[in-house]
Amino acid sequence: MNLSQLPLLAAIAAATTLFSCAEGGETNATAAGTETTNEAKPDKAMDPARAEAATPAAPTTTMTFTEYEHDFGTMNEGDVVTHVFEFTNTGSEPLVLSNCKGSCGCTVPQCPKEPIAPGATGTIEVKFNSKGKKNAQTKRVTIDANTDPAQTILTIKANVTPNPMMAK
Repeated sequence: MNLSQLPLLAAIAAATTLFSCAEGGETNATAAGTETTNEAKPDKAMDPARAEAATPAAPTTTMTFTEYEHDFGTMNEGDVVTHVFEFTNTGSEPLVLSNCKGSCGCTVPQCPKEPIAPGATGTIEVKFNSKGKKNAQTKRVTIDANTDPAQTILTIKANVTPNPMMAK
């Protein structure tokens, strides 16, 4: 082998590296001379939400409600009503409700702040203020907890009779 063949051998080696396949996926050479593997794995560095979703912050549990929807029926505009949703921690880990939020300012949930032991029960009080609301109303309460799935949706409904005095 003489020195004139060296560039040809380098080109063949580069092409072999560039177009070779590795087990489990395609391998590409980069300009820096390193290889990258394009396997069907999610890139956690590129998708931080996926990285967090793949690694739960705490052990998960389950909760079961006696009802997921409540209908207040017909009410007058301006009435404030309350309903209490009851639930049970049906899992084997303490249940932690991290966030409870109504779909608008007229729907205000009160969730327990302390963990609920496995097998224990708890309540979520939901207050609905119909001031400024008319006709059929459907509101949601979203509960974030250490459950799978992480969110639970509760629904309240009402048919609000408009108050002619509030229209002014």
